[in-house]
Amino acid sequence: MPNLKIDDENYLHYQLLDGDKSKPYLVFLHEGLGCVDLWKGFPELLCKITGCPGLVYDRLGYGKSSPLNHRYTIHFMHEHALNTLPLLLEAVIPNTSFILIGQSDGGSICLIFGAERPPLLKGIITEAAHVFVESETVAGIKNVDDAWEQGKLKGMFKYHGDKTKIMFKAWSEIWLTSSFKHWNIEYLLPSIDVPLLLIQGRDDQFGTVEQVNSITSKFGGTVHSKIIDNCAHSPHLEAEKEVLSFMREFLSQVIQG
Repeated sequence: MPNLKIDDENYLHYQLLDGDKSKPYLVFLHEGLGCVDLWKGFPELLCKITGCPGLVYDRLGYGKSSPLNHRYTIHFMHEHALNTLPLLLEAVIPNTSFILIGQSDGGSICLIFGAERPPLLKGIITEAAHVFVESETVAGIKNVDDAWEQGKLKGMFKYHGDKTKIMFKAWSEIWLTSSFKHWNIEYLLPSIDVPLLLIQGRDDQFGTVEQVNSITSKFGGTVHSKIIDNCAHSPHLEAEKEVLSFMREFLSQVIQG
């Protein structure tokens, strides 16, 4: 399994997915508690039906990547979008066009990265991306944190191993601090100039359709949005067929130009 060394202490685990190398790579960014394995094979399905090659990876502290050696700050998503992600892309798929696909925190990272207008970025797809902090977000994360404290999330150790507690607490503690309530990336949206597909479950326990409304009203490029009924925070798992159809149509338009 390939790993990319970031520095003397840190490495990223990644996997490349087969596809037509003349098409853009689909680069998948997982949610705040996710990893490669928790995509549950969705990246492979999307690459298969579009013919695109893919890159899926674990952020630092997650899955098979190196453990976190620091606490998160309010800038943790910016740090990944502006520092770690560019290193990964340059090392693994240099001089190659790509499209970002991110869920939740991964979606927010996609938007931060997109605001830099990297020339090889051709489009962005987000599921349940956050651009500001809602009371629903805080309440949802508090519920997850309570479940952790009650020992109800032991299944996470299967995916993150002995890194699980450090990773989980880094994530939950920063989201639940009073200062993080002011986190906001709406100011970046007008700077993004590639096509965007937004997907949101109407019953998302971590955010409302106001996230979508904010993005569509401020976005600098072409934007499409899909709100899925009877669906919560993981549309690609809860409404797989619909999401595959939405993404395939969007990707076909982006690739054809």
